[in-house]
Amino acid sequence: MDFTSAPSKRKTIVVARALLVATRLTIDCIDTLDNFAAFDALLAEPGPWLGGFDLPFGLPRELVTLLGWPTTWRELVTHTQVLGKDAFKAALNQVRESRPMGARYIPRRGDAAAGSSSPMKLVNPPVGLMFFEGAPRIARSGVSVVPCAPTEDSRVVLEAYPGFLARQFTKTSYKKDGPEGRTAARERNREIIVDGLSSASAVLGNLHVEMPESLRLMCVADGSGDMLDAVLCAVQAAMTLLVFQAGDTSYGMPKKADPLEGWIATVPGS
Repeated sequence: MDFTSAPSKRKTIVVARALLVATRLTIDCIDTLDNFAAFDALLAEPGPWLGGFDLPFGLPRELVTLLGWPTTWRELVTHTQVLGKDAFKAALNQVRESRPMGARYIPRRGDAAAGSSSPMKLVNPPVGLMFFEGAPRIARSGVSVVPCAPTEDSRVVLEAYPGFLARQFTKTSYKKDGPEGRTAARERNREIIVDGLSSASAVLGNLHVEMPESLRLMCVADGSGDMLDAVLCAVQAAMTLLVFQAGDTSYGMPKKADPLEGWIATVPGS
């Protein structure tokens, strides 16, 4: 799932639905959700299923400690909702502005390992708002949240970050909202990624990815990269499911993964 903190008909939540049989992952379709009610309905779909969602599940422990907020995941998520969006944003901005230039955004340990943005960021990209809108809905849904709040529920969600997997195929930009995303160079990079996913690549281990030609063309043509990002999230989820099926009940999460911060699927610990 490629998540947005403000879904609309113009900017939707994008969901790639796929089926894993043995080591073969088939991307069946790509859905779009233009409101949070549809997101809640998706979370409520009966299991068993595993989802890789591109949004931060937690906040940096250092930030939470500085603010004096609860240090268990469910209590933290509830606390941010009690605060409200404006107070949440103000608290993050207050900490950011108190820190020296070059170190204003505190990363989670997983962000540092994956090269992803700190959830303190409220713009470009607004990952803090993605946490604020997404994490409470995930918590309320009762799904098993790995590694923040795992349960025996057959609906399992993992934090994904498509940029981490995309960089295994190309280090240069492959997406951007608006006309700049449709440049020939970015389109070629999306094609490189899609082709890499569809080949027997060492990047994916023994996972084999298949998708209809129609979906392949859609992912290459979509300059925003949202469709391709949803597919990348599905691939990350499948890679972790193979690890789980091989006997690792933590879905490959490193032992040092902080349940308050969460961890990004397929990102190794140092």
